[in-house]
Amino acid sequence: MNDLNQQNQSSKRPLILAAVMLAMFMGAVEATIISTAMPSIVGDLGGFQYYSWVFSAYLLMNTVTILIYGKLSDLYGRKPIFTIGVVLFLLGSIGCGFSSSMPMLIAFRFLQGIGAGAVLPIATTIVGDLYSPEERAKIQGYLSSVWGISAVSGPAIGGIIVQSIGWPFVFFINIPIGIVSLVIVLVFLKETNKKESIHLDKLGAILLTLSLGLFMYVIVDGGIRWGWNSGLTWLLLIFSFVLLGVFLLHERKAKDPMMPVELWKNRSIFIANQVSFFSGLLLIGLSTFLPTYVQGVMGKSPTVAGFTLTAISIGWPIAATIAGRLLLSLGYFTTSMIGGGALLIGTLLFFFMEPTYGPLYAGFSSFFIGVGMGFTSTAFIVTIQNSVGWEKRGVATATNLFMRNLGNTIGAAFFGGIVNFQLLRYLKDAGITNFEGVNVLFGEGTSEFSALELSAIGEGLEVALGTVFNILLLFALTSIIIIYFLPRRRKEREEL
Repeated sequence: MNDLNQQNQSSKRPLILAAVMLAMFMGAVEATIISTAMPSIVGDLGGFQYYSWVFSAYLLMNTVTILIYGKLSDLYGRKPIFTIGVVLFLLGSIGCGFSSSMPMLIAFRFLQGIGAGAVLPIATTIVGDLYSPEERAKIQGYLSSVWGISAVSGPAIGGIIVQSIGWPFVFFINIPIGIVSLVIVLVFLKETNKKESIHLDKLGAILLTLSLGLFMYVIVDGGIRWGWNSGLTWLLLIFSFVLLGVFLLHERKAKDPMMPVELWKNRSIFIANQVSFFSGLLLIGLSTFLPTYVQGVMGKSPTVAGFTLTAISIGWPIAATIAGRLLLSLGYFTTSMIGGGALLIGTLLFFFMEPTYGPLYAGFSSFFIGVGMGFTSTAFIVTIQNSVGWEKRGVATATNLFMRNLGNTIGAAFFGGIVNFQLLRYLKDAGITNFEGVNVLFGEGTSEFSALELSAIGEGLEVALGTVFNILLLFALTSIIIIYFLPRRRKEREEL
């Protein structure tokens, strides 16, 4: 069996754990740190209509490659795949920081995403290898906290960086973090790899990339570049779903599939992956557009906007730590239901939010989202890693992260499309024919708009973002309904 030599490196486990936590921080924070930097980036590079693609480019490649990396790590070991991912991620970060146009930035975000596809799942899998099943609940709680803190503190960090040293440094900050993490893993992680012949599922990767890419293209640009009810919209959507169907059929027959079908036959894994998808939708919608709401609608600074999400960083680690303990006493069902309930409370508070409520209300609402994510993410990853052996742990972990990232990817495009469509329609009704006025709301550029026009722009942004918060409530409700079908038997925990 291809297993890590845990006896020889048990004393190095805390150091390796610290290294992979750094890597997780780097990969997770990059998905959201750009949120509060985007107004400055748009003011510098232009192209507000490409706003969502800066997020979607990163998330698309992250989502597509995560399954490939998980499979490769099971065949060739964690360390070489982790190294490739970190190097690609750092090269993409450097390119993003030096970008001089929006298309250039989006291109390097693609490269970043390709690297991130290895960083997060392999870091999580390394810890699953190093620690016993009894230790995983506690340790994965730590990892879940790091992922949550980094993912949602990104906007706050981004706001501070933008206001102090400029937006390029939201990318340059990755360089020292990535180098330190990579050096520690290369030096101290020891593993004995057995060489196997590999049949990389290239066709599966191509089919999934094309399907998701077309779907996001329609969602982001539909209703803006062409009508929602146009023939082109329906043609692209049908083609996207056909490709997805072909991908699923191919996975059932592929020798080394990106997404092994047998993993989905385990009821707990199946449900955990479904909820992770909706959690990804919820989290990306909130982390992407709550700072925009606080800045553009409430009129607060980037730093204040970023800190409205910091409350998630408080609730997430507290809940993840508690969840690691409750899993052993209460089981996966109760622990997950607590998390689902917290998500529902948080989204209900956002549903009723008004601009006059201020950033403190937004931060209070965010806290419940953090609690919900802490409970559910910890319960799910421990469930999955305890369900399989070493030879499938990488791809099993990657599958769960794939579903959460898939939610992130589709959510970035979905919510971005909703905001663009709603805002454009509102502005047209107000007699405003371009997006440039939106930049003024964020303090970028010079205003050529009257006070009445700027007021209309602000109202349009409020309506568009309010729609996003309403949809988040539906996703949270769907999540808790799915969680209800988790196995309740105490022996389920023992079988896993």
